[in-house]
Amino acid sequence: MTATAKGPAGYFPSIEKKYGRPIAEWQELIRSSPLTRHKELVAWLKTEHGLGHGHANALVAHTLAEAGDR
Repeated sequence: MTATAKGPAGYFPSIEKKYGRPIAEWQELIRSSPLTRHKELVAWLKTEHGLGHGHANALVAHTLAEAGDR
């Protein structure tokens, strides 16, 4: 039996499939962005990279949580 990821990471397989980039690449984009606020980063991913709101939100939430919230 394989464990299913919960929380924001639960979106990761569909994000990789839909947008064709590994999660690590999305996280690096988020970390290297001059933007620092959650809402700003979500809006940027949506407008500049065409992500849907749920996918952008999951990536930002998970990445900022790993970094201890910028």
